[in-house]
Amino acid sequence: MVDVTEKEMDNCTFKSDTVLSDVHLHCPNKRHLMVRLNAVGQPVFLSYFKILWNTEDLPSEKHVREAVTERERQYRSGDELCDQDRNNLKKERELNSEGVEALLDDDGDLDVVRRPRRASDLEAEDLLRDKVYPVILMKGKDDAFEDEEQECACSDVVKIEHTMATPLEDVGKQVWRAAFLLADYILFKRDTFRCCSVLELGGGTGITSIIMGTVAKRVYCTDVGEDLLAMCEQNVALNKHLMEPGRGEVKVKELDWLKDEFCTDPEDPYSWSEEEIANLHDHCTVIMAADVFYDDDLTDALFRTLYRITHNLRHSCTVYLALEKRLNFTLRHMDVTCEAYSHFRNTLNDLENLQDRKMKYTVEPIKLDFCQFLVYERIEQL
Repeated sequence: MVDVTEKEMDNCTFKSDTVLSDVHLHCPNKRHLMVRLNAVGQPVFLSYFKILWNTEDLPSEKHVREAVTERERQYRSGDELCDQDRNNLKKERELNSEGVEALLDDDGDLDVVRRPRRASDLEAEDLLRDKVYPVILMKGKDDAFEDEEQECACSDVVKIEHTMATPLEDVGKQVWRAAFLLADYILFKRDTFRCCSVLELGGGTGITSIIMGTVAKRVYCTDVGEDLLAMCEQNVALNKHLMEPGRGEVKVKELDWLKDEFCTDPEDPYSWSEEEIANLHDHCTVIMAADVFYDDDLTDALFRTLYRITHNLRHSCTVYLALEKRLNFTLRHMDVTCEAYSHFRNTLNDLENLQDRKMKYTVEPIKLDFCQFLVYERIEQL
């Protein structure tokens, strides 16, 4: 048993290979409760994501612009300052009358005055970007969940256990923007996916499969790693309230892109039965993947898996791929590049140009002008 104190969490440091999820950087105004440590000692958080069926509830660009304009108006009109800003303004006036010496502390160091800010500034900033305030739960305080459970035990809240920072090999335990984007599209096109049989590749925490499970008949959510698959299965169980009675089955299964066959080992808790493999081949008409294109070797492996599975499907299939084009500065190019995205596009082009007598692949982009049902930053790189 490892005890993590609140002080340790407040002073946590991140190594050079640490990856921060988008939930860590931008998330809904909900508490994020640390519920446990996983098998490798990483803090696991429980977050609540509300589906906004009334999309007018989302903060619009106009709303943000109006908030900024109001902030500037208040600044010019001389609204009341907070205590700290009033003190700084007083120091600034002393500087004008007494010179630099008025800003020296007892040791003779210069105490630099920042530009006065009003209390209303903070309110406007909250509209621009939400802040994350994880709540650290200590042993014996399970009652801290009661209020959250009562608030979120409704049919439009998704509950997801996830991590907020991991090494690169564990990024599937985090929640990424492309998963939100694909979930938005599913909610927007509910009738398209109704009663479908669906396969997700690289399902991670399972959030996209869970959303798909609210409309589809059956979803196979796949990934690798027993710890990750256990987290995904826990999330499916947490969201049973979203599934329609008698429909919306989500099965968590192992699918390793580096292997040519399905895992059928009966000792593996996430293996496939022969009946499930046959059901997938006979009924699957939708395959989806979100934010899985960050490593060239894994991208190649995914497309090989995609080719192998689609060759065995009885019906034609639509594949939905959501990703974020991440820009990085590389010393090799001495410029900002996006090598992972470029490799993905080249591989996608190869698939489309593949000369195959049995199969033909066509690629079509989807415009991102559909409604946004979840709160996240829909940046232009998505």
